[in-house]
Amino acid sequence: MKTLRNALIATVALAAPMPALADITLYSGRGEALVAPIIDAFTAETGINVNVRYAGTAELAVLLQEEGDASPADLYWAQDAAALGAVVDLFAVLPEALVANVPAAYRDTENRWVATSGRGRVVAYSTERVDASELPASMFDLTDEKWKGRIALPATNGSFLAHVTAMRVVHGDDATREWLQGIAANEPVAVRNNTAGIQAIGDGEADIAITNNYYLSRFLNRDADFPVNQTLFSNEGDIGNLLLVAGMGVLNSSHHQDEAQAFIEFLLSPAAQQYFTGEVAEFPIVPGTIVTRRDINIDDVIRVAPEVDLNTIGDLEGTLEMLREAGLI
Repeated sequence: MKTLRNALIATVALAAPMPALADITLYSGRGEALVAPIIDAFTAETGINVNVRYAGTAELAVLLQEEGDASPADLYWAQDAAALGAVVDLFAVLPEALVANVPAAYRDTENRWVATSGRGRVVAYSTERVDASELPASMFDLTDEKWKGRIALPATNGSFLAHVTAMRVVHGDDATREWLQGIAANEPVAVRNNTAGIQAIGDGEADIAITNNYYLSRFLNRDADFPVNQTLFSNEGDIGNLLLVAGMGVLNSSHHQDEAQAFIEFLLSPAAQQYFTGEVAEFPIVPGTIVTRRDINIDDVIRVAPEVDLNTIGDLEGTLEMLREAGLI
């Protein structure tokens, strides 16, 4: 995958230097290792420097709410739609021409944020201690006592919070609260994030986890015999098979709207979409992007995914309160 990264950066480096434009400030809930190369490529192509503040997606959403119109941020890049929904009132409306190639399901109904890439929620499991035949058919089956002490759970991870918020929207607060209590009763193995969850399974500290589709590929790229596999819940339409997106919005208070929009335009370009697909192993959200991976693909995810309006999963605080009540955080 390094070939794709190097080719992308080399391509823009060959372009004629651009005159210096205004710097922009990006609050990124996406990890530096994942997105720094694409940010560097944008600067090389446009001459626009991007000052990045990296932190957790939920942490930055809270910070933006606290800062309000005084925020120094021009852009917010979140790893899930729930965090975008939590601060959507702070975003400027994006021009229709800018986001027209992105399907309506992957952007705000008023174009205040747009997805940059997609990911499917999957079940990762130990190939040494879990037989594929015993995998849960539904996310709700993880409350079964047989999974006690075997679930790796990143309870404060942004994708997990978005997932639980979506469960609340689809199944209601009572059913979601009961599920969280059942998970707590199964004494999950607390992990920091999705990467740590996969590692915990590989190390024998846990046997199963709900995660995003692209994490396992990074382990398998380093070690083809890494003892973890992943799949989708077999029940079509199950909330466990949620399709999530990473996305971005331009702050209404930004004084550099043109430069900020240029960054979004770059992320939706064929080169950037190919980067997310090939280097990060996510799903493209612009139709026509070539996908070469042969594991779980976007067609599989769409086929079994539940119908969830991503604009309705913005109540992160309510979800956090449920997690506190269940004793998971």
